[in-house]
Amino acid sequence: MMDRARKLLSEAYGYSAFRGQQHDVIEAALAGRDCLVLMPTGGGKSLCYQLPSLLRDGTGIVISPLIALMRDQVAALTQLGIRAAYLNSTLSWHAQEQVLDDVAAGALDLVYVAPERLLQPRTLQRFLGLPISLIAIDEAHCVSQWGHDFRQDYLGLDVLRRHFPGVPRMALTATADERTRDEIVHRLDLADPIRFVGGFDRPNIRYSVAVKTDARAQLIDFLAARRDEAGIVYCLSRRSVDAVASWLRDQGFDSLPYHAGLPGEVRSANQDRFLREDGVVVVATIAFGMGIDKPDVRYVAHLDLPKSIESYYQETGRAGRDGEPSEAWMVYGLQDVVRMGRMIDQSDGDERFKRAERDKLDALLGWCEVTQCRRNALLRYFGEESATECGNCDVCLNPPVTWDATIAAQKLLSCVLRTGQRFGPGHVIDVLLGKTSDKVAKHGHDTLSTFGIGGDLTDAQWRSVVRQLLVRGYLHADVEKYGALVLTRAGRPLLRGDMSLRLREDPTMPVRSRKRRSTHAVAEEDMGLWHALRACRKELADAQDVPAYVIFSDATLAAMIEVRPRTPSELLGVSGVGRTKLEKYGDAFLRVIRGADDDAEAAAWVIEADEPIQ
Repeated sequence: MMDRARKLLSEAYGYSAFRGQQHDVIEAALAGRDCLVLMPTGGGKSLCYQLPSLLRDGTGIVISPLIALMRDQVAALTQLGIRAAYLNSTLSWHAQEQVLDDVAAGALDLVYVAPERLLQPRTLQRFLGLPISLIAIDEAHCVSQWGHDFRQDYLGLDVLRRHFPGVPRMALTATADERTRDEIVHRLDLADPIRFVGGFDRPNIRYSVAVKTDARAQLIDFLAARRDEAGIVYCLSRRSVDAVASWLRDQGFDSLPYHAGLPGEVRSANQDRFLREDGVVVVATIAFGMGIDKPDVRYVAHLDLPKSIESYYQETGRAGRDGEPSEAWMVYGLQDVVRMGRMIDQSDGDERFKRAERDKLDALLGWCEVTQCRRNALLRYFGEESATECGNCDVCLNPPVTWDATIAAQKLLSCVLRTGQRFGPGHVIDVLLGKTSDKVAKHGHDTLSTFGIGGDLTDAQWRSVVRQLLVRGYLHADVEKYGALVLTRAGRPLLRGDMSLRLREDPTMPVRSRKRRSTHAVAEEDMGLWHALRACRKELADAQDVPAYVIFSDATLAAMIEVRPRTPSELLGVSGVGRTKLEKYGDAFLRVIRGADDDAEAAAWVIEADEPIQ
């Protein structure tokens, strides 16, 4: 069976070897075992269930929570000559019946279906008794009530074991800590599953976190060298999304908003443009992203703090699915810390839930302030250790400077106590700086011993101290007192001088982005061919109304430039080119390559002919 799997991998998908744990996962599924598969985004999870579904008798069922993902996956499989369809609310009743009839007739290799649709008694009844090769449950973390993407419909999927005895089930996700993995196995009632936990590292992604000073100025600085690239910018509120998207359009970017407050047809149209066109920037809330299968997203930027490391990892994982250099960039500041804490305290969850959310937020804040390799700290959170620093994060590339902040912290904590622990950061800092505002005078705080003792630091530096003391748990922003700073038990020893403290030194000015790394190993002299191949791809994609990457990925186009195939057999040797796509598109791409090479030869001949005779 594995020999057949390797042959199918080569002939249909155009790849010469499996990646990572793909071989072992596929082998287990072919043997009929239930599996829990944890692989990073872009790690090749889809292949893990597609190949066993094709090789085992019957039709594979893929449970997916997103309509857009189903559509794109089916389009990609159809391009490979694989018989696939989806079953969701976008289809007419007649079309849905046709899909179910095709499954019954054995005319489909794979069918994608939403969990709520599969669990409808009528749909479930149509599948019962049919030969089902495998059931894949994608985005399986949605079953976790502690997770960041919980979906109620996933809780009913435990019935699949009873309704389809003997059919292997595979739960797949890119993000799950140990507790979430256990919950997935329990709630889906997986039968003694083999757990495949791939590495969390995405070495092609560069992680950078900066202190928020002027978010828009910092964003435009980051985007300056990325005008022709696809990216996602995350904001916390719908209002911010609309404002930033409009502002980016004014700056010359092809920018579109996406949030739950937009009409459904607008969201759908904006998502389609992002998937099908090059260089589109989506500004979005977290409503956008899960299941986005676009491989050439070159950056994910956060203008506001996510709520947890899991959320951050999931969102940034949408960048660089093709393995090419990509960026995860974020700015955050004191207001983010206070606001996220307030959102947790004011949520409807019980105290147990709030405590878990605070722990997750604290872990994220601590990660933002690390002074050693940021990637290693991220991996450590997911239980993965690395002995060496990555050399490809902001901390490794520009190691932060630390300073002895013991006395400054004591001044701040003392001022918090002397003002009654009833005021927010702005007022406490005014007192430290000796500012005679109406509020300071009204409360008589200009007579305190702490009034004016902080003149050795600027307002921005004091805000940095407050932020880092909040992150480290020495201070707390009390939501019941409208964000007033309150000294914690952990802060008492610091105030008494029983311990010392070193803090990060924030840059006084935003650091301009380094020169962008080349997305692909395409030499300057080959950029004409690069653009010609992309234009050819877009023309073919538009003609079939599919995303461009469904034809060939950017990585495959770059490989064509490197290999320079002149014949169909040579093109077949390029990674990502299988027999079906060779038959469909080989001639078109070979014409572009030959034309570019012929033009280059002609240009070289002209140059030689124009050289003076010695």
